[in-house]
Amino acid sequence: MAYKMPTQKYSGKINEVTIGTDLKIGGESVLPFYSFDGDIGNKPAIGMEIWDVYPESWPEAVLNIFKDVVDDPVKWAKFCIENYNPDFICLKFEGANPDGLDRSPEECAEVAKNVADNVNVPLVIAGCQNSEKTAKVFTKVAEALANKNFVFLSAVESNYKEVGAAVGLAYGNIVAAESSVDLNLAKQLNILITQLGIQPDRMVMDPGCSAVGYGFEYVVTTMDRIRLAALQQNDSTLQVPMILPVSFESWKVKESIATEDDAPEWGSQEDRGVGMEISTAVGVLAAGANAVILRHPRSVEVVRNFVNQMTE
Repeated sequence: MAYKMPTQKYSGKINEVTIGTDLKIGGESVLPFYSFDGDIGNKPAIGMEIWDVYPESWPEAVLNIFKDVVDDPVKWAKFCIENYNPDFICLKFEGANPDGLDRSPEECAEVAKNVADNVNVPLVIAGCQNSEKTAKVFTKVAEALANKNFVFLSAVESNYKEVGAAVGLAYGNIVAAESSVDLNLAKQLNILITQLGIQPDRMVMDPGCSAVGYGFEYVVTTMDRIRLAALQQNDSTLQVPMILPVSFESWKVKESIATEDDAPEWGSQEDRGVGMEISTAVGVLAAGANAVILRHPRSVEVVRNFVNQMTE
């Protein structure tokens, strides 16, 4: 009698969300990469991070890769697309931070429109560390990019009404719900955003991220629980694609920022940072991330190869 491999079937399915005109994420009805059990949906997407201002805090080795373009977000985005072929560009408005340059929402909107008009991939728009200022920036940027179907990362508990109303309802873009590594908080925020009138296929979620070694096991187990609740328990409030800003976390830990003069025994600073970024990205992808944001071209190449091998 021929052996028949058992399969695990689930009653739930992750929503499919289209970013821009044709980048689809989600749609799976099984655990990440479990193609032997059923439909794994769309291939996880890989994006590259750029800033609206010169990224002085980035390690020199990373800056050197982009040295000819970092002063101009349009050139920077085009450089990434032409050389590394990301699925999307994440434009982070670090310059809007009130503790930094405190750029106005109008200035940010102009930058975003210039980038959007000159690239052929979707954008993910990220704010600054101040949720109040981020909401104001998102409102103006969403207006400038009305009905583009771009993702705005993120709506948090303190600003979700303003972000949801502007980004999702008024200007036809996609709202990302960001919570703090807790299934119940993620579920609650998703419910609150849908109660505003945002449709489930117009949402993604960032359940919280950290770099490997920094409470990362809690990130992964939370993501696992979210996916199991969505698939096994058919919890519609959690059947939302997940996008993880890996580069935001992996490049700010000591292993990535300590120079070779500070820690010569640790070896190349660039290699350390890339290692942290790749390890974090692979971990969250295996836990259910449908899209990741990366910074270093080597990370993009390695993670893309990983995704391709796991989805063949």
